[in-house]
Amino acid sequence: MKQKILVVDDEPDALEVLGFKLREAGFTPIFAADGLKALAAVRAERPDLVVLDLMLPELDGLEVCKLMRRDPATASIPVLMLTAKAAEMDRVVGLELGADDYVTKPYSPRELVLRIRKLLKRTKGADETGDQIHIGPLMVDVPHHAAQLDGKPVTLTATEFNLLVVLMKRRGRVQSRERLLQDVWGYETAIDTRTVDTHMRRLREKIGVAADYLETIRGVGYRFKAGS
Repeated sequence: MKQKILVVDDEPDALEVLGFKLREAGFTPIFAADGLKALAAVRAERPDLVVLDLMLPELDGLEVCKLMRRDPATASIPVLMLTAKAAEMDRVVGLELGADDYVTKPYSPRELVLRIRKLLKRTKGADETGDQIHIGPLMVDVPHHAAQLDGKPVTLTATEFNLLVVLMKRRGRVQSRERLLQDVWGYETAIDTRTVDTHMRRLREKIGVAADYLETIRGVGYRFKAGS
């Protein structure tokens, strides 16, 4: 089956153009023109990924993302924010609320499709070796894209999960922000290293008592503790 991409935008022309490009790339696009319809479509259609504009009628994109992340049934669906709001603070807020990626308008449709493919590949955890990784109270089940803390499920986004897996697999080795952007996000160049910091902050909040395993190496990046 073709992967379903929900495109949320209140501009008909934008929906038409992106819908055409997605069909051309082999996806099945579905559409919503406001925030409330977007939430209804996410719950009814269970898309593989959501391309979400921020400035929407009824309910803005940030609120849609926040509500998706609060609902366990939709929390792991990847969200790519697509918006004309290019300020750094807008980007940070979007990532803080659970967006996996952020693209500003005007955008290259080809680049956007590539970002969608990379994000979907991240969700699959395609090239990981080993079924499960156990360290202390943490366990990640790579094929089932699931994480547990002290035996209880932890709801992580696709990016948070893959970030945790990479750090656990490379336990004891410092990972630079640039390396993480390449290996987790699939970026060939370091677009914005603050993206890594934002996701690390959210990941630490979600894994609670195990957050101490994630060390910040000032001026370099991050490391999963070797001696824990």
